[in-house]
Amino acid sequence: MRTGIFLSYSGGFREIVQQVVEVEKQGVDIVLVAEAYSFDAVSQLGYLAAKTSTIELGSGVVPIYTRTPTLLAMTAAGLDYVSDGRFRLGIGTSGPQVMEGFHGVPFDAPLGRTREVVEICREVWRREKLSYQGKHYQIPCPADRGTGLGKSLKIINQPVRERIPINIASLGPKNVELTAEIAEGWQPVFFYPERADEVWGDALRAGKAKRDSALGDLDVMVGVSLAVGDAVQDRLEWAKPQLALYIGGMGAKGRNFYHNVATRYGFGEVADRIQELYLSGHKAEAIAAVPDDLVRNVSLIGPRGYVKERIAAFAEAGVTTLLATPVTADGAEYVNFVEQLQQLLP
Repeated sequence: MRTGIFLSYSGGFREIVQQVVEVEKQGVDIVLVAEAYSFDAVSQLGYLAAKTSTIELGSGVVPIYTRTPTLLAMTAAGLDYVSDGRFRLGIGTSGPQVMEGFHGVPFDAPLGRTREVVEICREVWRREKLSYQGKHYQIPCPADRGTGLGKSLKIINQPVRERIPINIASLGPKNVELTAEIAEGWQPVFFYPERADEVWGDALRAGKAKRDSALGDLDVMVGVSLAVGDAVQDRLEWAKPQLALYIGGMGAKGRNFYHNVATRYGFGEVADRIQELYLSGHKAEAIAAVPDDLVRNVSLIGPRGYVKERIAAFAEAGVTTLLATPVTADGAEYVNFVEQLQQLLP
């Protein structure tokens, strides 16, 4: 099992970079930078590339709608270059509220667009003259949609690698099936080990049945809130605001993918209550409504022995990379929690 850390998109990036440097010395494998409607992930990843030397860097994730597929490929190749081959491209669809509300672009055809984006990126990295005629993307631009002067081009620079690993953040059955078929890594959210197979197992197996063996095994990369010790039970409360935000506020009623996951885990009534409170402006009450049981089972918070048992449960459920978010405001404790995680790995 690999370990990584997940950086918040809500602030404090410069302050956390020193902790990234410290955990890199411990042998942590990867650091992911998120991108929602925050600062972009790319500029921060470039900064991290200059400050680190061995840790893998990844976007976690950039939405496919906000950049052309070719620009995604160029950006990934550029980050792979400045990091000496340490970059991993994480992509996802985000949701209609952010895409249409913040970026002003339609949220349509997430499955078809994701597949085509992956195919175009890999064509660019192979340094082929780009010619792609998909349902959603046509490159060069057809003459009837432009000047007619477009021609096939290949990226000027030689990419460090012609196959940069791609992670896809996906939750719905069809999206997860596609991920298991075409991506190097899968990034689910709020992963509950004991219930993951009933939620995603069939989709994963269907996708893997169509998977190209050249991709290797699917890297299942799971984010967890982390606090290790005999006096950290209060940190369950620290993890609740994010769960409340996603379950309650990241999407409208009927179009919230995170709410759907909580419901499929068996927390449907609670998820409805959290959403009702959050969308009506009662955020504190929504946070308080998040049950300890849900937080505990999707996190690594507790004494060393308990955390070790939970790590084993994640491993048994097929997780191959644990992406920790230490729940602390203290830099030394941040590093200590990650160090203990490393020591407790199977």
